[in-house]
Amino acid sequence: MKRKIKIIVGKIELEAWLNETKTASKVFDALPITSKVNTWGDEIYFTIRVTEGSENAKELVELGDIAYWPPGKAMCIFFGKTPVSQGDEIRPASAVNIIGKLEGDYQALKKVKDGEEITIRTE
Repeated sequence: MKRKIKIIVGKIELEAWLNETKTASKVFDALPITSKVNTWGDEIYFTIRVTEGSENAKELVELGDIAYWPPGKAMCIFFGKTPVSQGDEIRPASAVNIIGKLEGDYQALKKVKDGEEITIRTE
């Protein structure tokens, strides 16, 4: 069962879904979440009220992946390369737990600025 969520930053509204992992379940149970965005290349990340360790953590992610970054207790949304990407890869700062995927045109996220408020809620 895919769990639909909505991501809202300013005028940008995106739909996404969370997967079946333990980490994704903890994030879903913590919704709604409101936080301040940090940008890092074509990634936005923000702290959330979830603490979870590594769960099948990945060093590389795919376009549109939503992940949880255990060291920062942060949710990450990847929509392009980060400052540590090499070639066409999308590389987080360190391994992340993949918890979901964006839908639709997420290139709008390139307009998001540091410090903007983000809200994640159920669909």
